[in-house]
Amino acid sequence: MLRKSLVALSVTALLSACAGGAGESTQANNTEAANAPYSVNITAAKAASDNHLVCNQPESNNAACNLRMYQVMVESFIDADSNADYGTGYGTSHHKGDIAGVTASLDYIKSLGMNTVWLTPIFESIPIDGQTEWIDRLDATGYFTSNYFKIDPKFGTLEQAKELVKKAHEKGMYVIFDGVFGHHKGNVVKSPQGRLPTIGAPVGNVGFEAKYPEDLAFYKEVATYWVNELQIDGWRLDQAYQVPVSQWTEIRKAVEEASATQTYKLAGKEVNPLGYMVAEIWRTGANDIAAQGYGPEDDPALPSAFDFPVRYSVVQTFAVDENSGGKRPATHLDEALFSHVSYPSHAMPNLMLGNHDLVRFGDLLQRGFIADPSEPEYWTRHKAAFSFMAAYSGPITLYYGEEIGDQVPDFEAMYSNCDGSSGLCDDHVARSSATIEGLATTVGGEIAVLNEQQSDLKNYVSSLMAMRAANPALYNGSRTHIYSDNNVYVDRKDAGNNHVLYLVNTKDKEAIITLKGDALGSVGNLTNLLDKQTVKLVTGQYQITLAPLSAAFYNIDSPSKKGPVFTKKVASLTGTGDLAKCDAPTIKGDKGPLGKTMWIRGTYKGGDGFNATPASHKFTYKGNNIYQVVVEEKSASAFAFKFAAADWSSEFAVKKSKAVIIGQEQPIMTASGYGTESPIKIPEPGTYVYSFKVEKGLHKGTMMVSKCK
Repeated sequence: MLRKSLVALSVTALLSACAGGAGESTQANNTEAANAPYSVNITAAKAASDNHLVCNQPESNNAACNLRMYQVMVESFIDADSNADYGTGYGTSHHKGDIAGVTASLDYIKSLGMNTVWLTPIFESIPIDGQTEWIDRLDATGYFTSNYFKIDPKFGTLEQAKELVKKAHEKGMYVIFDGVFGHHKGNVVKSPQGRLPTIGAPVGNVGFEAKYPEDLAFYKEVATYWVNELQIDGWRLDQAYQVPVSQWTEIRKAVEEASATQTYKLAGKEVNPLGYMVAEIWRTGANDIAAQGYGPEDDPALPSAFDFPVRYSVVQTFAVDENSGGKRPATHLDEALFSHVSYPSHAMPNLMLGNHDLVRFGDLLQRGFIADPSEPEYWTRHKAAFSFMAAYSGPITLYYGEEIGDQVPDFEAMYSNCDGSSGLCDDHVARSSATIEGLATTVGGEIAVLNEQQSDLKNYVSSLMAMRAANPALYNGSRTHIYSDNNVYVDRKDAGNNHVLYLVNTKDKEAIITLKGDALGSVGNLTNLLDKQTVKLVTGQYQITLAPLSAAFYNIDSPSKKGPVFTKKVASLTGTGDLAKCDAPTIKGDKGPLGKTMWIRGTYKGGDGFNATPASHKFTYKGNNIYQVVVEEKSASAFAFKFAAADWSSEFAVKKSKAVIIGQEQPIMTASGYGTESPIKIPEPGTYVYSFKVEKGLHKGTMMVSKCK
């Protein structure tokens, strides 16, 4: 049995597909046609090459762009040391995982093609007097530290940590520790240099905020200590928004300087620790991540942050998100990647599908009534999502168990019993016991054997990672968006002499793609990078068939000198009619038929993730049921938004949450709840008018975003 509320069902019903680009599609209009393959003819590329960020610039040759990280939640992973157990925690695992279990799993992790291990915090959490079981569970997470300079004995010893790092390096793998530099447990032990952090505002029921700049010296000491002590390769930074970006600049510099003074042998080659730092800033808008993590273009703070905006778009396209929002078109993937324009050029977004705070992809498929492990579609959707990760420029992260389609059996049926003791809440259900082929999950347990579907998915992930490692165009290449519509997504990736075509079918019907050689910028054969089959150029075009929910990667054997040919016809950004007027007079004192003030609320810069109601985005009433606001867009950007009141008593978005087409009038509807917002791409800076007109009944109407002349 699967759980889904009526509200979630209504939200899902609002989410459907939209199409766009230089192609002509043929789709079903009746029952018989519904079973026919989808076909599209692509005659020109959709968008010019994107080389804005460092991992889209092949000449950067930045090793961090090629990171293929494997995240381990230590307490729920593998138990290989019966002397190091927590025995409690959040989630449904055995709660006995330890450092020795990670070391025992290194060969398995390497076999997946991953080259980096990220461990959740392993520093000591010291119990306080009268500590409850709830705080015991928090201690097991490692995210409320007492002694930043000691390995928690319930995870293992310093010698075991040294052995883990040494063996990983010998195998050619980096090791990333998890740092919590914005809060602590309160009973913090002095550093080797006698420092202590301040006791700031309470966090939860046990922790306290750190204060900056007062605590800068302490956390610089923490960050550099483990680089010097163990030669770790960097840090994942928990809740990085808790630390001002100016202070991250100082901590980053300290880590880079410490890394430059240390050396070790990576698979026999002498290197410096990588000094990689990746922020967790759990926001759905790129603007917030840029402001709170990356810092400005001329004064960089952190080099990398997890790509939550693209992650949500990926799961909404191939499954559903945690709030059951899904069924998004393939264009949703391009809209998400366009959001990278909001980042400074030094940014290296890191894409993941899940982590210890999110619901596993397999459980999301069941939440959306899409598929369960007994159905082939469950496995093909995993493969399709992983293929998109493999084609992503920049570091990527796999959460343990995703490679075998892990899930919590019957989680959706049991979800109503959500509390810490059941382990069945969205923010910790993914902390399930690890299944590592060839190892026992707990000391004395049975050796894990994968079933046929798990083995097949694991092997597919391994093949994707090997292909990615061998093709810098995938991890450090520029991206040219060739085409996307409701069903299919097509990109070209380029790095030096390496040129790759990536295609994915996001729907459950076969897709026949006719692709003109000029649109791709190719004059010869295409060679499949996985099965080595070739597709020939016949009368100037390729025909590629994709099975439902499948992807393909092709080497472009003979790229043309001029590259892809782009769409010549460019739609005007300026519309016509009353909704396009930028100078309509305001009717003072009149709030119109809604009887309330409305704002553009969203993930734009200054929008605070839908929370803010800035004056710059406040509508005024113009008469004739029309509300307008003129906004100065200072740069190209992408964000999600709604038109909403301060108390959310009225909220509208484009019908079926379709993307905004600038310069065109579109229908709007009441859009209540998460997942009903509309995406928009601002292609160039300028002055834009946002307008909407409500109809009688106040539940629908029309809207337009138009560039002012």
